[in-house]
Amino acid sequence: MELELPAREPDAAQQPKKVFVKTYGCQMNVYDSQRMADALAADGYVSTHTVEDADLVLLNTCHIREKAAEKVYSELGRIRQLKAERAAAGRETLVGIAGCVAQAEGGEILRRAPVVDLVIGPQSYHRLPDHIRRVRGGDKVVETEYAIEDKFEKLPALRKAAVRARGVTAFLTVQEGCDKFCTFCVVPYTRGSEVSRPVHQIVAEAERLAEAGVREVTLLGQNVNAWHGEGPDGVEWGLGRLLFRLAEIPGIARLRYTTSHPRDMDDALIAAHRDLPALMPYLHLPIQSGSDRILKAMNRRHKADDYLRLIERIRAARPDMAMSGDFIVGFPGETDADFEDTLRIVREVGYAQAFSFKYSQRPGTPAADHELQVADVVKDERLQRLQSLLTSQLNAFNTSVVGRSCPVLIEKPGRKPGQIVGRSPWLQPVILDESAGRIGDIVDTRISHVSGNSLFGQAA
Repeated sequence: MELELPAREPDAAQQPKKVFVKTYGCQMNVYDSQRMADALAADGYVSTHTVEDADLVLLNTCHIREKAAEKVYSELGRIRQLKAERAAAGRETLVGIAGCVAQAEGGEILRRAPVVDLVIGPQSYHRLPDHIRRVRGGDKVVETEYAIEDKFEKLPALRKAAVRARGVTAFLTVQEGCDKFCTFCVVPYTRGSEVSRPVHQIVAEAERLAEAGVREVTLLGQNVNAWHGEGPDGVEWGLGRLLFRLAEIPGIARLRYTTSHPRDMDDALIAAHRDLPALMPYLHLPIQSGSDRILKAMNRRHKADDYLRLIERIRAARPDMAMSGDFIVGFPGETDADFEDTLRIVREVGYAQAFSFKYSQRPGTPAADHELQVADVVKDERLQRLQSLLTSQLNAFNTSVVGRSCPVLIEKPGRKPGQIVGRSPWLQPVILDESAGRIGDIVDTRISHVSGNSLFGQAA
């Protein structure tokens, strides 16, 4: 008679390494975090949602505002303690800083936070497995030299299982960098000059997303509507033509893009909003200030009236267009009159959603050295007034869709049993009964009421 031996615990050396990625900042960082996880998966790592369980901790950072960078150093303090505790138990933990803080500060991060083993800029993620092996060999690695084209050419192939786990919506980077040099912004210094990803790469990635069950794709870029590239017909394409091509892919039902610059909103893109049903009627088009004087100081290269005329053209092409924007209050030299101009343009446009921030001095940008810095107490008061106005517009827009019917893409289960959550064409969360459909379905829905920032509806 044979005895059945108890199963042995696998040796730690045989267990797959686990990586924890924490993302700060914009949607492009979310996309980059996903692609870092893909690159590491090809090297044997599995993702974990628990930092305490990770062999490798990566913080994918944002450098747009001062507080975002300080949050990273605060997080590193907690990770330092975790790393010491695990080292005492004989388990190695590697720590990496990625993203725009990594690009901007480089080796200074290692000096300020010795717990860090790896500093890697946003254009080098395809080399991440090689750098991790160097770190495991005892090196401290700082990698901030880059060519964006190299990153695009060598991104790892998407894994269908990973895409399915992320859901029925996905981001897809088509453009990186910025040539606008707004005087408040670090992006040209951390992401480099504008580079457009080739058409064939974008289409191939979108096709793989569709094959994995993605129904909605959001195209990403620092100035996404500046994207351009040679199409398979040999003709120079702009973003409008690219959107038409992506809409031809079976399974892709919805398209969005962000973030746009007013100067790059051309006739072909406006026409796409008019003629392409898959292109959702929601546009994030930042202006930052309503004052021509401040816009000039920001180097935005347009006036408030230029922006308003552009909005008129867009809404003439797509009357149900919901507008989103960004605003900075307290830019150096901003007077009460300048701020009133900002409030005026907000009232004229009528935003469905907007993001507003106090001006933050970023080292290396022209505005950081401006003599006329605005006092924090003034910034706080202006931000409160602006956000109050924007919140009232958000509430008014949500209320305006009550009683209407619209197609809702079902994305995930709801927080409460028996509920599912989807998105309206205007990016609002919509809560439905689970009997309305399955995840990935697009359901004609009548909006019944609003609660908080969510809409509630019934399948029509």
